[in-house]
Amino acid sequence: MGGRQVQLRIGGQTYRVVTSASDDELHRLTLMVEEKLTQVAGPGRMVNPQALLLAALALAHDLEEERARHNDQMARTRIAFGRMLERVDAALGAIEPGADASDEDDR
Repeated sequence: MGGRQVQLRIGGQTYRVVTSASDDELHRLTLMVEEKLTQVAGPGRMVNPQALLLAALALAHDLEEERARHNDQMARTRIAFGRMLERVDAALGAIEPGADASDEDDR
């Protein structure tokens, strides 16, 4: 696994990690973790390993909920597309074979 070594400061602690992520991505992710730490530990409180664990669990829970919403949306989208395809197939089946567009306008 290739990457560069960077230092991340989370919860008042510095962590050295090897990553291939961009600086912007690391900054965004660090802010997300910091925000979750503040939610679980409270603002200005000492961050201990238990708080980090709680933040990780809370983020995992958020991810699980988002995946469930995504899967639900995908299932509803598939059903809607299936219905649309059925309607298109029915409409195409109603057109007589060999009829051209000018014949359709006369109806």
